[in-house]
Amino acid sequence: MTDAATLNPDAFRPVRAADLVPAARSSHPPRILMLYGSLRERSFSRFATEEAARMLTALGAEPRIFDPRGLPLADATEADHPKVAELRDLVGWSEGMVWCSPERHGAMTGVIKTQIDWIPLSLGGVRPTQGKTLAVMQVCGGSQSFNTVNQLRILGRWMRLLTIPNQSSVAKAWDEFDDDGRMKPSPYHDRIVDVMEELVRFTLLTRDIRDQLVDRYSERVESHEALSRRVNQGQAV
Repeated sequence: MTDAATLNPDAFRPVRAADLVPAARSSHPPRILMLYGSLRERSFSRFATEEAARMLTALGAEPRIFDPRGLPLADATEADHPKVAELRDLVGWSEGMVWCSPERHGAMTGVIKTQIDWIPLSLGGVRPTQGKTLAVMQVCGGSQSFNTVNQLRILGRWMRLLTIPNQSSVAKAWDEFDDDGRMKPSPYHDRIVDVMEELVRFTLLTRDIRDQLVDRYSERVESHEALSRRVNQGQAV
């Protein structure tokens, strides 16, 4: 079981505990971008996001909420559209994210999906989501469901985000917020506190080593082979 002849020695490297300890830790508050999935005036996903932002602030983080009003459908315009540029700038700024959507027809809404679709996997040689943390939440018009958070998890994995284990699903959301949009005391409220605590902890633990956490042998092999082709071309007679 010690025969590793199939491995590319130029791309393979052992995993060492020392590589997962940052030389220096960032001291600024964790930067959290928050997206919600409804444009209604009385949007419960926005209310839940705003409540979570208050919790994040109390926990020592710096949350910023993106307003999706005016964001065009993905690919309906160029990426220099002001709302697209605003969203992408916030993604680049962030070290973690919160995605919160209503469940509509058993799925996330087009509003939240459009925001996620505008976030590229690669931008100017930088992967803006890779290795950053993610918390997922949903609000339900009826009984509690987990369809939307499950779908958001799939998207988070696809975009190479470190999606935390905990999540929030608020049932009968219309009964969980007062007339001012503030969340009433309840187990649902307490679960959102749990999720935000966990998000801050995971962000603090991983933000300074996120490149190590998502470094892949297969991509190192590909990069080495591309480099070899370029070098060989330069030496061709």
